[in-house]
Amino acid sequence: MRNRTKTKLLGGLAALAVAVPVGIAAMPGAEAVGPSRLPFTVANNTGRSEAVYLYVIAVNLTTGRLGYADAGGTFTNWPAGGNPPTPSPDVAISGPGNGGSVTVQLPRGMSGRVYMSLGQKLKFFNTPDGLVQPAPWAAGDPNHDILFDWSEFTYNDAGLWLNSSQVDMFAVPHSVSVTGADGTVQKTGELVNGGRQKVIDGLKGQAGWGNTVVTRGDGTVLRVLAPGKAADAGLFSPTYLDPYITSAWNAYTTKTLTVVPFGDRPDVRYFGRTTGNTMVFTNSSGQQVASFAKPSTANVWGCDGALAAPNDQVVGPIARSLCAALHRGTLGTIDTQPGGGPADFYKSALTNHYSRVIHANMADGKAYGFAFDDVQNQESLVHHGDPRSAGITLSPFGTTAGPSTAMLATNWHGKCIDVPNWNFADGQRLIVWDCHGGSNQRWTFTGGTLRTENNKCMDVAWGSTANGAAIQIANCSGNPAQQFVLSAAGDLVNPQANKCVDIAGWNPDNDAVLVLWECTGGANQKWHAIAS
Repeated sequence: MRNRTKTKLLGGLAALAVAVPVGIAAMPGAEAVGPSRLPFTVANNTGRSEAVYLYVIAVNLTTGRLGYADAGGTFTNWPAGGNPPTPSPDVAISGPGNGGSVTVQLPRGMSGRVYMSLGQKLKFFNTPDGLVQPAPWAAGDPNHDILFDWSEFTYNDAGLWLNSSQVDMFAVPHSVSVTGADGTVQKTGELVNGGRQKVIDGLKGQAGWGNTVVTRGDGTVLRVLAPGKAADAGLFSPTYLDPYITSAWNAYTTKTLTVVPFGDRPDVRYFGRTTGNTMVFTNSSGQQVASFAKPSTANVWGCDGALAAPNDQVVGPIARSLCAALHRGTLGTIDTQPGGGPADFYKSALTNHYSRVIHANMADGKAYGFAFDDVQNQESLVHHGDPRSAGITLSPFGTTAGPSTAMLATNWHGKCIDVPNWNFADGQRLIVWDCHGGSNQRWTFTGGTLRTENNKCMDVAWGSTANGAAIQIANCSGNPAQQFVLSAAGDLVNPQANKCVDIAGWNPDNDAVLVLWECTGGANQKWHAIAS
């Protein structure tokens, strides 16, 4: 996969290690190089009073040595540790109080994590092989009762890759961002209003998943564990996915699975059939190129074991595609993988409900819910080849007061106005779809506009007042094409044109597009708000 930064840092008593995937290393012909020390700002909007502590823990990409950076961007190798592990030096950086921010310097040539803890400092340890990082799902881990989280990064001559991560757990709500030399700003990882509690409630309400929510003795919810970590801790069924895996695997005893792992190379295809418990893949010439034993539930959660993905151009990409499809519940029903889109994911009863609930409560639908969530670009990642600043914003833990947010459903057949496939790009046309409460169906009424939860505005394309003009989302600009009023009669009117939002051609199906049209009073122009 190109330009992905899924850094792997091992937990428990293993030494910290970072894997730099293909495409992360400095690329020849790069037009610009970011500063040797990149300003990295951590802002605290949590609404909480605890002290915040920051840690920049990484590997030096030149020397391969493990170490840490101080607030000024000086990188220091970890000292040699002992066995049993010895306490690490205190390398905490004082973080911002509520409503404040702190800027540290991120040195170029590093790959690792930025940790943030609330209320207490984290406890790190050194072994002769490296660093023991916090692993609160492991029995006896000294960080179990500390509220903390992390984001992952790689910063080298090819730019900055920065992602929030929920691969192991969901704990402290935060977004990540980068600003390039060209002034562009990318941001992701932001939860919807009240999203942390919605994630917690969603998992508590899912049969069998309630124990994945970990609460401290004082009542503070510390984290929601990913299913693999929860199973390791004895909090979740270790065989949860087994029936689905067997069904999906056996589906290909009578039909062929086609894997097209590279979006920019559709001619590269592999074909899988199952014999017994083994799925064998051939290439377009009929040569066998890979085989996989039926994975266990643990193999799926970890995308390892039977689904181990080496850093090659054949077995690894197939394994990634299989693991993503098994997490999302599409293997066995969608026979070209990667396949489907966000609207098709997590539909089966036995699926990764942890990832489902987190994605549903992200403002842009993006998250790192499992190791290969970057398959089909579902990951919460920002990248710029010539960055000038970056940072993390710690988000509110609770619901913040603000304009009302709702889904908009048609009175005709109850479907909701929807941003298809969570594609929040400028100019994305709007449709109707079965109401499911996802962030791509939530609209905030503010200042006469209707805004998505990542702050794009409902818009009449090109400011047109003509019948049939497309209804889309666009960057909020304040122009009259972005003004809408939901009348007491149920008309969703653009005052500039004095025309209504209309389901084109009375199309009753999902994916029906929206247009501007003279208000006729027809049921395909009548809408009502549903609180979300």
